[in-house]
Amino acid sequence: MIVNTAAYHFVPVTDADALATRLLERAQAHALRGTVLVADEGINLFLAGSRDGIDGFYAELKADARFAAMRVKYSYSRMQPFARLKAKVKQEIISFRRDDGQPLDYPRAPSVEPATLARWLRQGHDDDGRRVVMLDTRNAQEFAHGTFAGALTLPIARFTDLPAALEPHRAALADATVVSFCTGGIRCEKAALWMRNDGMDNVLQLEGGILGYFEEVGGEGYDGRCFVFDERVALDPQLQPLVDDAAA
Repeated sequence: MIVNTAAYHFVPVTDADALATRLLERAQAHALRGTVLVADEGINLFLAGSRDGIDGFYAELKADARFAAMRVKYSYSRMQPFARLKAKVKQEIISFRRDDGQPLDYPRAPSVEPATLARWLRQGHDDDGRRVVMLDTRNAQEFAHGTFAGALTLPIARFTDLPAALEPHRAALADATVVSFCTGGIRCEKAALWMRNDGMDNVLQLEGGILGYFEEVGGEGYDGRCFVFDERVALDPQLQPLVDDAAA
C-alpha cells in the first residue's frame, strides 16, 4: 500500500535553494515520489511512498524547528500516483500575487475546525445564528468533481483570478459567515487572509481544507469527490482514489 501525503507550512525560509536540494535528497533517500515546492514563505509538499519512507522523511523534516508544527494529511492507494520526484524553488508556494494576502505579513485568518463546520452545516447556521456560505477557492476543473452542497463556486481557471471573480458576490455575502475552502488548506488560507484585509471580516478558513475535513468527519455536507493533482484524479470522502490500480 502506498502512503500519500499533502503538507504545507508558511514560515520564513532564508535558504530556499539549499532547503529544496536537501529535501530532494532526503526524499530520494526514502524512495519517495512527488513534488517539493520551496519559497521564501515556506514549503508545500505532495509526496508518496512506503510507510517507512514517509515516516522517515517527515521525522527528519520536523526535526527542523521551522516545520515542527506542520500538519500532514494522509491517504492511501494501491498505485504510486506520481511518475517521478521533483523539487522547485518558486516565488510563492501557491501563487496569489496579492500583497494583502501574504501569510508572513499578517496574523493568520481565523479558522473553523471540520467537526464544528459539520455541525453548522447540519443545523443550518453558525453558533451565532448566521447563515453559512461555503466559498470554493478552487478552479472550475476541480469543483466539477465535487464540492460542498450549495457552495459558492467561481468560474476561475487559476487562483489568481479569484479576487475579480468574487467581486460581484461580495454584497450578497455581507450577512453570512463565509467559510473559504480548498483541497488542503493552502489556498483558502491566503484567500481568507486577503478577504479579511480587504474588508470582509466575516470570513473564516476551513482548517485542513477538504482533505482534512474528509479525514476528520467524512463527507457530511459534501457532494462528490475532491480533485487531486496526480494520477488518482479525485478522492471520495473515505479518501479512496477514483483511479487506483496495481501499477508501481
